[in-house]
Amino acid sequence: MNDAKRFVVKVGSTLVTNRGAGLDASAIARWAGQVAKLRQSGKDLILVSSGAIAEGMQRLGWTQRPSAMHELQAAAAVGQMGLAQVYESCFREHGLRTAQVLLTHADLADRQRYLNARSTLLTLLGLGIIPVINENDTVVTDEIRFGDNDTLAALVTNLVEADCLVILTDQQGLYTEDPRVNPGATLIRQAQAGEARLEALAGGTGSTIAKGGMLTKVLAAKRAARSGARTVIASGSEHDVLLRLAAGEAIGTLLSPQTTPLAARKQWLADHLQVAGKLGLDAGAAKALRSGGRSLLPVGVNKVEGDFERGAVVACLSPEGAEIARGLVNYNSQESRRIAGRASSEIETILGYVDEPELIHRDNLVVL
Repeated sequence: MNDAKRFVVKVGSTLVTNRGAGLDASAIARWAGQVAKLRQSGKDLILVSSGAIAEGMQRLGWTQRPSAMHELQAAAAVGQMGLAQVYESCFREHGLRTAQVLLTHADLADRQRYLNARSTLLTLLGLGIIPVINENDTVVTDEIRFGDNDTLAALVTNLVEADCLVILTDQQGLYTEDPRVNPGATLIRQAQAGEARLEALAGGTGSTIAKGGMLTKVLAAKRAARSGARTVIASGSEHDVLLRLAAGEAIGTLLSPQTTPLAARKQWLADHLQVAGKLGLDAGAAKALRSGGRSLLPVGVNKVEGDFERGAVVACLSPEGAEIARGLVNYNSQESRRIAGRASSEIETILGYVDEPELIHRDNLVVL
């Protein structure tokens, strides 16, 4: 793990709250101290934190978790204020600023919103700010389920192409059996994400709560592996757990992808997405993509075919008409036609704004 540059850290409700009785500021302060040290060593970190509903219940004086959706949403809205305040104050002690980002799964399913969220998070990281993400429980329409932030953390891991997803929980990791039922259960130190046996060990469908929510974590690791990220499931009560993991110490359960991050992402781009349009390239742009792993700039494009939105997958054609690459385009088809053949410095003049200087960034492009 010591070669990992970017981490997404998910902190469960039982860790950030006093067993449901409001936020545990001292625990959050300990993680803030670890994150600050990792930032000093050049690591990027994003936190996905639960706890808003529990904090909202305490502020509202509710002793039992409500079942009505509108009451859960109200508790989440009230609790988000406290969650943001505690994180901000704890990180300020270390000279770090935080940003609250509320997402839903729908935000990451829509390509335009997906890219907007990605750009925002990468900008925050570039500014040295720690994003603190939670699901936007005040607007979700599906039932708010325990462990859902595991899935959200995996989606964020894919979104920012993190090297590692760390899921901190109240368990030591994934066991061969439920250790609360069978004290003889052994900890699984390492496995490949996506192995069918892991889901069976975690409890199977419908047994999530009985197994301590471990199934959602195993499924999150499987999802994170699609972009090549490793996942560690570990106890948040371990002393300096984040620092020790980043230093390469084996803690908890490590679930590894079957491919490297780059290979997994390139495979996703090459094989698992439909092409929405085509970009005809001049000889210079075609050579740059083939030989140097370069980004595609608008100046190298002489033809735009199809009707597509920003974030769609488009094919890049050589002057002979052969598909030589494909990638995620930063501008829609109308905008692409307007800036095709023009220098990146002219984009703002032509469109009235500039999102990215590249039509397709090399990180979002695969040469075929």
